[in-house]
Amino acid sequence: MIVGTAGHIDHGKTALVRALTGVDCDRLKEEKVRGITIDLGFAYLPLDDGSILGFIDVPGHERFVHTMVAGASGIDFALLVVAADDGVMPQTLEHLAILDLLRIARGLIAITKADLATPARLAEVSAQIRAATAGTTLEGAEILPVASTTGQGIDALRDRLAAEARAAGERADDGRFRLAVDRVFTLAGIGVVVTGTVLSGVVRVKDQVMLSPSGLGARVRSLHAQNREVEQGRAGDRCALNLAGEGIAKDAIHRGDMVVDPFLHAPTERIDARLHLLPGETRPLGQWFPARLHHGAVEVGARIVLLEGEQLLPGGTADVQLVLSRPMAAAALDRFVLRDVSAQRTIGGGDLLDLRAPSRQRRTAEREAQRAALAIVDPQEAFAALLDAPPFVSDLSAFARDRALSAAKVDDMAAAISPVVFPVGEQRIAISQKHWQRFVAGVVECVQAFHAANPDLQGMGREKLRLASQPRLPAAAFALALQHADLAGRVVRDGAFVRLPGHSLQLSPEREASWRLIAPLLGGDARFCPPRVRDIAGTLKRPEHDIRQLMTFAARLGLVDEVAHDHFFVRATMHEMALIAAELAARAAEGRFTAAQFRDRLGIGRKVAIQILEFFDRQGVTLNHGTLRRIQARYLDLFGPVP
Repeated sequence: MIVGTAGHIDHGKTALVRALTGVDCDRLKEEKVRGITIDLGFAYLPLDDGSILGFIDVPGHERFVHTMVAGASGIDFALLVVAADDGVMPQTLEHLAILDLLRIARGLIAITKADLATPARLAEVSAQIRAATAGTTLEGAEILPVASTTGQGIDALRDRLAAEARAAGERADDGRFRLAVDRVFTLAGIGVVVTGTVLSGVVRVKDQVMLSPSGLGARVRSLHAQNREVEQGRAGDRCALNLAGEGIAKDAIHRGDMVVDPFLHAPTERIDARLHLLPGETRPLGQWFPARLHHGAVEVGARIVLLEGEQLLPGGTADVQLVLSRPMAAAALDRFVLRDVSAQRTIGGGDLLDLRAPSRQRRTAEREAQRAALAIVDPQEAFAALLDAPPFVSDLSAFARDRALSAAKVDDMAAAISPVVFPVGEQRIAISQKHWQRFVAGVVECVQAFHAANPDLQGMGREKLRLASQPRLPAAAFALALQHADLAGRVVRDGAFVRLPGHSLQLSPEREASWRLIAPLLGGDARFCPPRVRDIAGTLKRPEHDIRQLMTFAARLGLVDEVAHDHFFVRATMHEMALIAAELAARAAEGRFTAAQFRDRLGIGRKVAIQILEFFDRQGVTLNHGTLRRIQARYLDLFGPVP
């Protein structure tokens, strides 16, 4: 169990930890000279059952409240310290507010310097404490008088802390690994060491980890948990990790960074959150209010965008968007604290909800429903609610990453919810069974309606069908959905079109005979630059109008595609050219190729090469960036053979 001190400056927090553990947490020279705690201090107390109590001693001076928040973010148990001579003071109240905002629900209150106070004074201070803690997470917490200099009450306090540690048990470690860095230093012969509290998961020697938000990869060479060398650290442990890897140096790592399972590395700088404004604030909070955001051990500038109303009244709670001045690592449902930009007071705090918040359309009913789902603590219930909120599809992998869920936990969730899942790259696009059935019925009805309105067309364009379908799936997931067993027998993918199985256009015997004459002219060595309508008409000595009508009908059948006016390519050639473009992209730097490279590969003129690429642009097969193009692999099958 990690115990964190809290309280006003000079109320004896460090002396109390020293009396409990024998360790002086003031390690800095300036701390010794000035007699106050400036940075976080750490101490450990072995217990009779072999477990260890860890202590984080925080500064009480108002100038160092940001450091106090960094320490409080990693504790299990609060030890609020109030001096008998001063009683409740300004930083007592601010520290108490921070503990409440961080929802540190377990704690004790120690009245220090009790040897210098009369029973009446102790009763008076106890009454002050009861009034101050009313309505907070420490309301009703036990109050123990102690004196660090004489030892009065120290044994009783130590015994109470040991009992709390035994009652608490161990934190669940079924999440993925995260550690909030609060110190970075180097040791001779060892290298770079970072310390912090493990927020979730397990870390082991030789594990590959990542520093976030920087993205530096590292290997855990050795580790200490609760001041002992061990092979693994787990959620709730106070750990020191010896890290090694390219770019790993003391200057490359900062307080506030996270050491994480590489799967979790996805920094954010725009977060939807639920914010509670402290009732002691003197004025409402308005749009784009500037503040300092504290999360874990990081402090970062933030602008607050209200998602409900135009102001948030003191004591009120509302959904907001936090627009950060720089990226940070976080997990959904992490707690945060806000302080004013002058660092003079704590103004509020709350829960992070959506780490991938949009910059536009923040206030829609759709976004409100999504935030309500994401606010649910139980991940299974939250994801089920998310799938039942517009747009009724969600990325299961992203949800698992942002909640730091283990692979086993995600598998259990998926088995319980039983959504239809489409793997698309690193994504797992999920849709609930209820909305999947609605999607299937909608696709079939849409294609039926299209055929009724357009009986002489081959089928409905795949992208047009996707945009008309609800729920609307991402393009790559939609392509996979059309191959699902529930749809495979009810609609047919026909290149870039989708049709019903019984719908087909047929060439008349006369047109069939003409097509047999034309098809050889479009293939063979001339396939990359086939003759145009007028050239075909001249070769066959047929009216140009008749050839154009036949080619247009052949395009409806999916036999050819009209790349440019009167310039038709057979479908197999289109597929071949798309694969050639993909091959060029795969070999090119950053996956981008030029029109000249495409032209040379096909052995054709520049004008025709540009026409082909512009056609691919319109179909979504390629994306044009000035003189360079890249492939959108999910559209490569538009001209492929019908499965």
